[in-house]
Amino acid sequence: MNIKPLGLLAFALLTACDKPIEPPPPPRPALVMKVGATATETAMSLVGEIRPRYESAQGFRIKGKIIERKVEMGTPVKKGQLMVRLDAADTNLSTTAALADVRAAEASYALAVTELNRQRQLFAKKFISASALDSREAELKTASAKLAQVKAQANVTANQTQYTHLTADRDGVVTMIRAEPGQVVDEGEIIVKIADTRAIDVLVAVPESRMGDVKLNATVTVRLWADRAKAYAGIVREMSPAADSATRAFNVRVTLKDADAAIKLGMTAGVKFTQQDELSRAEWLIPNSALTEINGQKTVWVIDANNKAQPRAVVTGPFREDGVLIVSGLQGGEKIAIAGVHALVKDQIVKPVLEHGVKP
Repeated sequence: MNIKPLGLLAFALLTACDKPIEPPPPPRPALVMKVGATATETAMSLVGEIRPRYESAQGFRIKGKIIERKVEMGTPVKKGQLMVRLDAADTNLSTTAALADVRAAEASYALAVTELNRQRQLFAKKFISASALDSREAELKTASAKLAQVKAQANVTANQTQYTHLTADRDGVVTMIRAEPGQVVDEGEIIVKIADTRAIDVLVAVPESRMGDVKLNATVTVRLWADRAKAYAGIVREMSPAADSATRAFNVRVTLKDADAAIKLGMTAGVKFTQQDELSRAEWLIPNSALTEINGQKTVWVIDANNKAQPRAVVTGPFREDGVLIVSGLQGGEKIAIAGVHALVKDQIVKPVLEHGVKP
């Protein structure tokens, strides 16, 4: 009996048993995030600009040559304060001429009254006809109308003399001035802008997809970029009914309730919209990359306490520029994978790494 082949087989089996077993592959690193503990962590924050609530652009009502400027950029002004003055020589001459016309009209009117009284006496004595008396009465009416006309014109001319003085129409600060002595300006040309610093707004452009997060009279938090340590309270005062044609964003004005001297016009400010409705309190904002679809169901991969990946069906809300809202299926504090979710399998052990690179 030939036992050599059997011996070779036994030798091969023994050799195979001595081969070391390969260790299992190390856990795969997975980029994860913690679901926000509160809904306010997903509150919308936008950048705005400090603007005055009231700002008026002023100019002269008449043409003229500027001879004096009494304010500069940034000058505080009071209502009625003189800012710019025009040369009043021409308007003074016009006023003098208008007063002369008034005196001439008054003399014509007095003469017409005297002539009418004389004609009435003659008519009573049958020395003139009724038509002659009617003619004198018409002349008196004409003289009276002429007198009223020139007086009105004289008042207009007198007003034009006052229009050579450009005065502030409100308390505030000069934010723009384009007036130099010797400059000739047209009527209605904008010369000065005055901003009322007692009422300060923040102008914010809200994307159309986030307008649902903005409510009229809602409370917001404002921080200046120049000093982010201090927070100011604000309230949504005005919401534009139409989007800007270029940016497709809606202009929203927020009024600061506790503005102080540190706030300057034109500064950049961050506005945080903290008001949430009842639905949004149950929503969690996650990156779009964390959401996948399994068997037609929206799914998020949750990393459990044993660092195992578990698929979980979720109900999604609206998609936004900064992610997607999860209406149900997640709880605050849970860890979810936010990268490579299409390559995960159920119960796969992973090495979770937070977005900022620190192991949770």
